[in-house]
Amino acid sequence: MTALPPAAAPPLPPGGPSRGAFAPFRHRDFTALWSATVISNVGVWMYNAAAGWLIAVLDPQPLTVSLVQVATMLPMALVALPAGALADIVDRRRLLIVVQASTMVASALLGLIVLTGLATPALVLAFTFAAGIGAAMVAPAWQAVVPQLVPKADLPSAVALNSVGINISRALGPALAGLAIAAFGLASPFLINAAGFLLVIGALVWWRRRPARASQLPAERFGNAIRTGLRHARRNPHLRATLARSLGFFVCASAYWALLPLIARDLVAGGPQLYGLMLGAIGVGALLGALALPRLKARLGADRLVAGATLATAAALLLFALARHPAVALAASVVAGAAWIQVLSSLNVSAQVALPDWVRGRGLAVFVTVMSAAMTLGSLLWGKLAGLIGLPLALVVAAAGLVAAIPLTRRAKLQTGLGVDLSPSMHWPQPVLSHEVAPDRGPVMVSVEYRIDPKDREAFLEKLAVMEHERRRDGAYAWGLFDDAATEGRYVETFMVESWLEHLRQHERITRAARALQDEIRALVRPGSPTVTHLIATDLPRRNARPEEADETA
Repeated sequence: MTALPPAAAPPLPPGGPSRGAFAPFRHRDFTALWSATVISNVGVWMYNAAAGWLIAVLDPQPLTVSLVQVATMLPMALVALPAGALADIVDRRRLLIVVQASTMVASALLGLIVLTGLATPALVLAFTFAAGIGAAMVAPAWQAVVPQLVPKADLPSAVALNSVGINISRALGPALAGLAIAAFGLASPFLINAAGFLLVIGALVWWRRRPARASQLPAERFGNAIRTGLRHARRNPHLRATLARSLGFFVCASAYWALLPLIARDLVAGGPQLYGLMLGAIGVGALLGALALPRLKARLGADRLVAGATLATAAALLLFALARHPAVALAASVVAGAAWIQVLSSLNVSAQVALPDWVRGRGLAVFVTVMSAAMTLGSLLWGKLAGLIGLPLALVVAAAGLVAAIPLTRRAKLQTGLGVDLSPSMHWPQPVLSHEVAPDRGPVMVSVEYRIDPKDREAFLEKLAVMEHERRRDGAYAWGLFDDAATEGRYVETFMVESWLEHLRQHERITRAARALQDEIRALVRPGSPTVTHLIATDLPRRNARPEEADETA
């Protein structure tokens, strides 16, 4: 593996330095929810291992086996964005409780079907898809509540500990699944998984959240929330860079997740116990990788760390391709797990720190959607390719793809949002109105008139180009800047929002970072400037309408 030169660590988030890798455990709510989810996730990984092995027994074709990974990840790609909108507009705790209870019922039902001998590949895939829907519904909400459990200075450590928890579960779950299958049959992991959800539901019921800043505005409508979230993601450069790196990694890294049952069965000639041990070894590797993460990040920085972990994943794929002995397969699993946690944790933190709280659920949903879509596409690709050219060669091609992704995505820098203060500023004054405006009236055009010294034109235009993205991230769907042909140094900025209520939401969304930018612009304008005007679309009477129709239209 090529050694990577050391790099400066990224700037610390506002709120002071992190107090260590285990600092989040000082917060009772985080500790309780983390512990419950770790225990529950043991059951989830038992479910995943049992589903993969059950499909390999029922229909051992590579494409069919890879469909287990597709059924797990495709719901994330399909449902994560609507789930993210829900996470931002409804009570997140209630959403988590309802979905977890539904998933518990589905897992128990599949266990009963397997117990009665009625399981078929189609049924197993259908229930796995349903479980994936449940996971997709709660993923944005789970990630969005993390900042409610710890202060911002501890957020990177909390995200890393969540990944550690998942991988502790991954280390235990598959191995326990192999033991449970041997002792009690294939139905037992599904029933144990159902029981595990009770712990999480209990912890969520017990959780007493810190009161958040209450908005005086009604909740966003579902469709509008999705549009606004997508608009924000499109204009958020910190998040876009994270998404680019995610695509470059997950499409190819999905190869060993999709094909692991066949690696254990066909290349190494093992049984369900070996498959469970390989999944457990991935979890052990992830735990070791998480423990080394703070030191490696301080030495390399997020970008070089992800590049190095990508190379390590490529090496693991090559080891899987060459594995003919359990020791080689287990070594490859440890390397793959350590690299996986370092990439996933770095990307997750990068997405978290790129987002203000009002759109956190939707932004994280976009991240989850891209990651899941990449893994779904990759799983289908590697399953089909393994059937055409053989399992070892397909793994080699995936390794080559990972190596190629490093230079292709090198310009997308990670965790650039760490030093940006995205907390709400609330410095915009309430608009002065001559009459009451209905909340749903619109669209609304806001115009801002600036008068500047012509010598400051270049600096002014440069800052207004940045302001465009701020306006669009906060809800504007159109933006323009115009200069006065008759008056030198007079400029008018305009931006459009869908309704008066949406513009009032902009007042709550404006961040302290945006306020600093506005202060820089104000330093360039002349006294008495800028001036702000609010214009609301008016319905005109139809040209040929009868007088009484014209009155009704007006």
